[in-house]
Amino acid sequence: MNNLNLTKHILISIVYLVLVFGLFELTNLDLTIQNYFYDNVKDVWLWSKKEPVLKQFLYDAPKKALAFFALGIIISLLFFRKRDLIKQYKYGLIVVLLSLIIIPSVIGLLKATTNSACPVALENYGGDIPYVKVLASYPPNKIPSKIQKCFPAGHASGGFALLSLFFIFITKKNQTLAIVFSMSLGGLMGSYKMIIGDHFISHTLITMGMAWFLTCTIAALVQKSLLFQKSIKTINLNNK
Repeated sequence: MNNLNLTKHILISIVYLVLVFGLFELTNLDLTIQNYFYDNVKDVWLWSKKEPVLKQFLYDAPKKALAFFALGIIISLLFFRKRDLIKQYKYGLIVVLLSLIIIPSVIGLLKATTNSACPVALENYGGDIPYVKVLASYPPNKIPSKIQKCFPAGHASGGFALLSLFFIFITKKNQTLAIVFSMSLGGLMGSYKMIIGDHFISHTLITMGMAWFLTCTIAALVQKSLLFQKSIKTINLNNK
């Protein structure tokens, strides 16, 4: 099992989330950055969400690949669990599988409760909903007719969930590669949603922090569970 100080990283994640959330709640940095992706004169975003190439590579393909990856892990743990290779990487595989399921689910739950609108729906960018911070309330005469589900970034959560790949590897080189790959994928997925007007940068940064917080929490719980199972087996063997 990985020797990472999980408690330390959970606390670091919490501090990161508080600082990043506070920064964007107290400033208009989201709008400042998002303005670079919108042409006020032409009333268009930097990239059209209907354009097929980036949509395929940064939206459709990653979603399908992540689903097949999770399915592959499930099959491995169910039908090949007695193989030495699966036994060797059991801890990491469980952490990755749970992360792929739990992280997007938690982000989805937050999206459904924060009632934050996407840039494309805002008055600032040709929409009809006023811009308000996450903790602020809409003006009484401007309350959206339906719940807005844009914060945090849901699409990027799948890419950042792959931060859990860190727990499969043992060498620092491979762990570093896992982090770089997942950060790059999550960042690209989040950036794509920004340039088509679907998310602010804060949405992606919060999702990234949440992903690492949840990954470390999952890893700690799985570690304790496996150690508990091992101790029970040891006790049973000694009692025979």
